[in-house]
Amino acid sequence: RMTDVTIPVDRQRIRGKLVTPPFTPERRPAVLFVHGWGSSQRQDLGKAKMLVRLGFVCLTFNLRGHARTANQKDTVTRAQNLRDVIAAYDCLVSESTVDPEQIGVVASSYGAYLAALLTAERKVRWLVLQAPALYKDEDFDRPKRQLNLDGDLPAYRRTRLTAGDNIALRSASRFDGDVLIVESENDTVIPPQVIANYRGAFTAARSATHTVIPGADHGLG
Repeated sequence: RMTDVTIPVDRQRIRGKLVTPPFTPERRPAVLFVHGWGSSQRQDLGKAKMLVRLGFVCLTFNLRGHARTANQKDTVTRAQNLRDVIAAYDCLVSESTVDPEQIGVVASSYGAYLAALLTAERKVRWLVLQAPALYKDEDFDRPKRQLNLDGDLPAYRRTRLTAGDNIALRSASRFDGDVLIVESENDTVIPPQVIANYRGAFTAARSATHTVIPGADHGLG
């Protein structure tokens, strides 16, 4: 079953889709999907439908600055998008069919960066980060689109960083669930050092797995 949902955040509403298996009396594990910058929930729906067949409740949604709120793309900030993710998580957990102790997050690129930050705010048991991005901590309220214009960002992403150097890595270092990091072999956006930084940060994780998709680019095209 697929149901359209509206999620209130910052006196606005973002749109999502709740995908649920046939009704059963017991609570189900659930997965929240977080798409990357310039993408949308549409790319996650296929994966959500596959997980529903395994008994998961799934929620996909559009970050502000995308889909119907694309007019905010030049102004939306990381802080606002993080609040979007938190609001979507809370929406999923509020479902009566969801087990709040069994929440997973599957996220890509910019969404994976936000998902790492989410783990410091909400309880996550399973975390999948596909080509996770990394940004400098400063100017968190600066429009996200301007961050990609920072000429120093590529060099920053090639720098070896620890949990004390970056808030996303610091959140990762405190995560105690299971994490899977998916790297694309031919990624020209996220260099291998970013993946190495995330891998090195998950020191408290119950399990940490890293896999490389041969021949894949950043968008898995």
